[in-house]
Amino acid sequence: MANTTPEVFATEAAEVNTEVGHGGAGTHAEPELFGLAPFQIVSIAMLILLLIAFFGAKVHKTIAGGLDSKIAAIKDQLEEAKQLRAEAEALRQEYADKIAGAEKDAEAMLANAQHEADAILEKAEADSQAMVERRKRMAEDKIAAAEREAVEDVRNRAALAATAASRALIADKHDADADKALADKVIAGI
Repeated sequence: MANTTPEVFATEAAEVNTEVGHGGAGTHAEPELFGLAPFQIVSIAMLILLLIAFFGAKVHKTIAGGLDSKIAAIKDQLEEAKQLRAEAEALRQEYADKIAGAEKDAEAMLANAQHEADAILEKAEADSQAMVERRKRMAEDKIAAAEREAVEDVRNRAALAATAASRALIADKHDADADKALADKVIAGI
């Protein structure tokens, strides 16, 4: 292949500034934006910046005022939360005290119930002991009554037997003449 250089095609002819400035040098073309010179663009930019700063300050005040009101609302909510927490702590302490009091009351009730149960047990033991003593006395009284009755019965039978034996003896040994002499003797003694 042959060494070929690329060919450049120009679509339009380039403008060349041929004006001569100081000392024979070419003049420099100033850039333009929308037909305005650079100092005019800077002036407009400064005006826009100052307008933003002026109106932005008002916006800043509005934003700061809104933020301050939100900060105040948050502070109020925090204060309310602190108060609610303090109230909750007080309620918790109150209920803890009530629970402790209830536990003490339950212990006292348990001790009282134990004391009453002991007293009832002692009374039941005393009552049962008294009932045993009473029944023992009743049994002894019944035995003594039965003994007296038996002794009385034995005496009565002995008296009847003695009476029957003396009748029989008297009847055997004592006749009508002895009766007459005995009767006379009794009458004479009166």
